[in-house]
Amino acid sequence: MNKAALIEKIAEEAGITKSAAAKAIDSLIAGITHSLESGERTTLVGLGTFQVSERKARMGRNPHTGAAIHIPAKKVVRFRASKDLEQTLNR
Repeated sequence: MNKAALIEKIAEEAGITKSAAAKAIDSLIAGITHSLESGERTTLVGLGTFQVSERKARMGRNPHTGAAIHIPAKKVVRFRASKDLEQTLNR
């Protein structure tokens, strides 16, 4: 499901316009992004938790040439599914 399909589904199920559903989705994404930028975790009960973690710098290999390359440290977003979501998917 892509963003447009999600907006359509939310609008249909909530009985609101697609533009209102799009604003709600955009606001949700902006809120999660702002929280992660601030270093906070975001937990949505029934869905899961988003948090930022850091990957250490490491050495890798260029698969084409086999030459060693330095991969710099960076921040990544991690998502951990809630128990409810995991149980739903594993039925």
